[in-house]
This record gives sequence, structure tokens and C-alpha cells, in this order.
Amino acid sequence: MDVFDPQHADEQAALLALHALGSFAAAGRVLQRHPSVLSRRLSALEARLGVRLVERSTRQLRFTDAGQRLVERLQQARQLLEEAEQEARQTAREVRGRLRLALPAAMGRRLLSPMIAAFGLAHPEVTLEVEYGERFVDLVGERFDAALRIGELADSRLVAIKLHDHARWLGASPAYLARHGTPAEPQDLRQHNCLGFTGLASFPQWRLERAGQGGAMEVPMQVVPVRGSLTSNDNEALLNAALAGVGILAAGDWLLGPDLAAGRLQRVLPGWQLRGDGGIYLVRPSAQYTSAALAAFRAWVQQWFQTQPPWCGTAAPIPVSSTDLS
Repeated sequence: MDVFDPQHADEQAALLALHALGSFAAAGRVLQRHPSVLSRRLSALEARLGVRLVERSTRQLRFTDAGQRLVERLQQARQLLEEAEQEARQTAREVRGRLRLALPAAMGRRLLSPMIAAFGLAHPEVTLEVEYGERFVDLVGERFDAALRIGELADSRLVAIKLHDHARWLGASPAYLARHGTPAEPQDLRQHNCLGFTGLASFPQWRLERAGQGGAMEVPMQVVPVRGSLTSNDNEALLNAALAGVGILAAGDWLLGPDLAAGRLQRVLPGWQLRGDGGIYLVRPSAQYTSAALAAFRAWVQQWFQTQPPWCGTAAPIPVSSTDLS
């Protein structure tokens, strides 16, 4: 039996109105239905349950024991429903509840996990469920509240906010370049040990374009089929191999940046970068009816990236006021 069947709900509403008001006429005025309609609904409810609920006479109504017990249970159920709706309304105003988030694995572990921890400390009433992985999860189908994504956004159902630009560079250790030489042109990469990230859309090819020019290139895009002694679906593993001098790595500026700045890696073909979408995005299924917890997380992430990209230094989020959560 479907307890949320509209016909059943109408019958139950008629019973509760009769109990509260004492007559078909009074109940009909409140429910905006003719008394005869309510009488038929009550008869249908009794027939469906197989029990007499109300004894009728021309002058009064008397609820049977079964009718009285049913009214009490329906009143309890209505109270629970009202409390559930009130709780749902509170999530739009109070930073509390659960957030289910999807973060890219390597970036999430290296750079975003401190941000998540800081958000959790600032909002102890929010329960965070975070999945780290390189796959693009189905936010709607898998019931995620939000995700951070690097690259193309093919799902038109999603609402996206660009957090920062993104570029994929080439890098290698000084030791590797001293042993094998430094490529001067993209096609020189054919002669080098190139570490392959299987999560790259063009794998096993590197599609290179002039750095900073996007689609407006003086030199056509260079497509290089690369080979190497190591491939992996984990960028961190490939980064460790590049630092050890195994080969040349193509990876995001967020991953290579700290080691390039420290001199542990050197840019290879600094005038070139891998072609692709240049953005890091916060995506969520819908912009409507956003909970206060999700609005607070969105503001927190935006301020984290706007204050200073976390791979460029020690970015620290500034507490966000409730007026910034719309």
C-alpha cells in the first residue's frame, strides 16, 4: 500500500478535519469541499480498512475506538512530517548537515585536504564525506553535492564556477636532462623517456601548443606520440619518478610548480604546454535551493583559491560571514 497515495491522503485529511471540527459541514468549509464529498471519502477509508471509524447520526458524530486510535496515529505522523519539513528548511539557513564531495585524487591529497580540514574545524556541525579519485563522478546519479574538476566540463546539467586557471607543463629532473639532453622542439620528445599519465584524455599522445596562446597559435599544434618506461593512473607516482630522474613528465602546473620553484625539476620546452581546457572548477548539480552548508563550502573554496592558489604558497582561508553565502 502506498501511504502517500493522493486519494489516501484526501481520506485521511477528511478524517482529521472531522475529528477536529465535529461535523461534515464545518470540515467541508475548512477543506473547501462539499460535506457529501467528505462523507464519501470517509466511507472509502472505512471500506479500504475494513473497519467502522465514525458512527454517524443526524445530529452528531462519534468516533469508534478504532477511529480514535487511527486519528491519534495520523496526528503523530503529521507531526513527524512537519518536523521533517522544518528540519529541511533549517538546512537553508544553518550551516549544518552532510556534504558529499568528490575531489581529484592527487590534487586533493596534496593541496586540498588542508582546506577541507580547515572548513571542518570552522563548521563542526557539517559532516563531510569526501571521495578522492581521478574519475569524473556522476554528481546527480551518485548524489554528490559538489566536486572539484580539472579540465573539460561535458555535463551540461552541472553548475560550474571557475576557481583558477590551469596549464599542463613538461618537466624533468636536472639529472635526467644532463644524461639525455634537453629537447629543443616538440618532436624531439620521441627520443626521450616520457612518463605516461593514463588519465590524460589524449594518452598516449601529447598535444602541444604555444604556451599562453590557447587556440590562437602562430605555430600549428604539435601532436607527439610519446613512449616511456613507466605509465600510471596516479600523477604523484609519476612525479616521484620524474624527481628520481626516470623521465619527462607532463602534468598540471599545480603539481610541478613547487618542485620547479625549488629547482628539483626544470621546465622542458617552456614555450609549449599541453593543449586542453585551462581551468579548475567547482561544480554542483543545481544552483537552486542550495543548502547553507553547500553555500558556505562554495564561498570557502572560492576565497581559498582567490586569496592565493594553494600550490603557490601557504594559502589560508579567511572566515566567511553569513552574508556572503547567497
